[in-house]
Amino acid sequence: MTSNMTLNIPFDNSYARLPAGFYTRQDPAPVKAPSLIAWNAALAAELGITGTPDAATFAGNATPHGAAPLAQLYAGHQFGNYNPQLGDGRALLLGEVIDTTGTRRDIQLKGSGPTPYSRNGDGRAALGPVLREYVVSEAMHALGIPTTRALAATRTGQEVIRERPLPGAVLTRVASSHIRVGTFQVFAARQQYADLQTLFDYTVDRHYPGVTSPTDLLRAVATRQAQLIAAWLSVGFIHGVMNTDNCSLSGETIDYGPCAFMDTYNPETKFSSIDRMGRYSYAAQADIIVWNMAQLATALVPLMPDDDKAIAEFTEILHGMGDTIRAEWLTRFAAKIGISDPTPEDAPLIGELLVLMDGQQADFTNTFRALGDGTARDQFTDPTAFDAWEAQWKPRLDAQAQAPVALMQRTNPAIIPRNHRIEQMIAAAEAGDDSLFHRLNAAYANPYDAPEADADLRRPPLPDERVRATFCGT
Repeated sequence: MTSNMTLNIPFDNSYARLPAGFYTRQDPAPVKAPSLIAWNAALAAELGITGTPDAATFAGNATPHGAAPLAQLYAGHQFGNYNPQLGDGRALLLGEVIDTTGTRRDIQLKGSGPTPYSRNGDGRAALGPVLREYVVSEAMHALGIPTTRALAATRTGQEVIRERPLPGAVLTRVASSHIRVGTFQVFAARQQYADLQTLFDYTVDRHYPGVTSPTDLLRAVATRQAQLIAAWLSVGFIHGVMNTDNCSLSGETIDYGPCAFMDTYNPETKFSSIDRMGRYSYAAQADIIVWNMAQLATALVPLMPDDDKAIAEFTEILHGMGDTIRAEWLTRFAAKIGISDPTPEDAPLIGELLVLMDGQQADFTNTFRALGDGTARDQFTDPTAFDAWEAQWKPRLDAQAQAPVALMQRTNPAIIPRNHRIEQMIAAAEAGDDSLFHRLNAAYANPYDAPEADADLRRPPLPDERVRATFCGT
């Protein structure tokens, strides 16, 4: 069934022109009674989409003109264990558009039914994870952090069975691409070196024009990932499932499953129910991204003419990632405390504040925000400990020319998607009330503003509101 004629998506599908072994062509499976929850009109305009959105298109009941639906093949390490074939088990790439800036972007349906890669799953998505990804990915975009985007959320009118029956939904996701570390891994592991070379050429052309060698590609991806992790850390974000199949070559945050933001600061914080050992905890993310890049390096070795040279060059890049992450971290966290011209000597000052926050269970977001308005002392159970730190901090600010308050206010968000608000939003939506979903989207669109009307959304959770674990929803 084709989509309604009033909606125009200007598809130009380059991935569908790659060899057939890269994907499986398939249409989405229709659903019972689709209804549109949300439509991101601003993003649609960016993508050059015109006309009226309809639920049938974004639930998978109608295929838009020019689409070339396909499920992508990839592999990946999941919690350190290699799975030789994963792939899009509940998603289909509808196709690509060239947006208004000239950038090629994917449009994907997530929760669109089973594929050959579903591994006995139903290929569907529950309403809760769809709304979580919609809200959090759009909030991340507003925070200025590279991320996939949400174009639409649609109810399916039918249930999915997880621990209990849940309302089903489909997310329409937009990404610079869905090429993952695991996409390279699958062809390297199968020794399909011609396909590996084709993927390399395609990735370079799409994301890194000017790169001419696997070494240069690894260096470019590693740099983007180092910058991304530092950005996550600066807002207290925990991805929760940093498997190599959830690690994008474009350097975007992708696959919001059991993701969460910290409330009280603790570097060992984790929420993911499946991360029992804390592999993907807040502080561990900096080490894990280096591990993930090592898996990309391993997959790129067959494209190098000399294995020994490849290993030497790749090892140098990987060993340098720690310095890059620390430098990015310093720049971001120095700005959070008002320092515009950081030096390595500022790192201990930042570290002392974080230790103090950890020891007194200070709220991560509110403490940094309060530094800019002079109320940070109130965030600590023992304010005199903060006074001692402030006595070191103020002279450092006085030593620079730039006014620190404006820097802190545009660096420290007033509002983030707090876990308890997300859970409240999901519970309400499951009961048929989408008002909190829409309110959160509106509030998170301007995270550096602090209107009084959103004061309740800035409040940390009460003891009985705390979220102890988050779930993938698969």
